[in-house]
Amino acid sequence: MTFRELHDGEQPLVLPNAWDVPSALAFLDVGFAAIGTTSFGVASSLGRPDGARSTRDANVALAHDLSRLPCYITMDIEDGYADEPELVAEYVAGLDVAGINIEDSTAERLISPVAFAAKVAAIKRRCPDLFVNARVDTYWLGEDATVTSSLERATAYVDAGADGVFVPGAVEPAVLRELARNIAVPLNVLVVPGLSLNELGELGVRRVSTGSLPYRAAIHSAVGVASGVRDGRAIPASTPYPELQARLVRYEQSAGEE
Repeated sequence: MTFRELHDGEQPLVLPNAWDVPSALAFLDVGFAAIGTTSFGVASSLGRPDGARSTRDANVALAHDLSRLPCYITMDIEDGYADEPELVAEYVAGLDVAGINIEDSTAERLISPVAFAAKVAAIKRRCPDLFVNARVDTYWLGEDATVTSSLERATAYVDAGADGVFVPGAVEPAVLRELARNIAVPLNVLVVPGLSLNELGELGVRRVSTGSLPYRAAIHSAVGVASGVRDGRAIPASTPYPELQARLVRYEQSAGEE
């Protein structure tokens, strides 16, 4: 199946979001056919806050490292790391991946939908086969957070060539249903507490991203291990060292086979 066809299954596509090679290998090992990245996880692992265009160079390296995995890879590239559409398209053309996720906000503020649509159009001209997931940040930022405003933005992005639309922060079933009904491409949302995968699918959602949740859970678990040892509490389960080492050995060997 193509990456696009993965969005047409009986249930929404679950897209786990990795932040480095080991996390991607872990997702691959349990059978995920497509893996995304999380800009928060990548930025945080660099010791930097999310959303400040700090992951630009790191994402180039990460895309290169993940591109040889036997699965589809889609990169979270924040706002494309530039205001000029052609510069964004040039950056994207250097990523050997199946898709990207690009957001219509910069510095925690929505940008003009016309300006963002121009970025989408430039990317599709340069990379027509790339799956462009256009992120609408209205609900995420609490700015123009209405169905009407979100649909206006989504429609402009689809008209510009977007292959999918991501609306993080939209969680109400009625909102999700209305968005899915009126967006002509697959609707992507984050995990919604209280709504199962089947329920999201019934609302019309076609892709569910884990976002930074796995990264945050990993940090939380690491603290639990250290404090558990210190305080004499039960230590959370972990993946055995030999298993993690074996994954990395196989990954390193795959590089030598290319």
